[in-house]
Amino acid sequence: MIDGSKEEEEGCYKLMSVVNRYGSIVNFLVTPDTYFVDHVMVAVGDKVTGFYDANAAVPLILPPQFQAIVMARDNQYKNVKVDYFDSELVSSDGNLKLIITPSTQVVLENYQPFTKTPENRNLIVVYGASTKSIPAQTVPYKVIVIC
Repeated sequence: MIDGSKEEEEGCYKLMSVVNRYGSIVNFLVTPDTYFVDHVMVAVGDKVTGFYDANAAVPLILPPQFQAIVMARDNQYKNVKVDYFDSELVSSDGNLKLIITPSTQVVLENYQPFTKTPENRNLIVVYGASTKSIPAQTVPYKVIVIC
């Protein structure tokens, strides 16, 4: 849940404090390049999930601070996964397999149609129900290709 945010450097950057269910605070640096799923506006009190590059350097400060690549406002009817998907459209952690159908919207970050295959790419996946198999399988509502 967003605990608060403060604008930095003339309002183009925000430091967003997020409190997890255990009460721990994590700060996300939100930049003009941070992608907000469904282009939603978030506010203090919203439940959100922040995605960041786990391989990126981070300052050794408390609370931890990460540069947000993608932010998603939590929704009980939608799940969001940001990951690399291989040639079989299985996520790098092996937990999710995508089944792309004609109803799946595949777009770029600017919502222009993506006409190539989403295989072997970093993707933002918005989906609902999934199977309980390993990997779980889902027909996503939307796949956003991160170029």
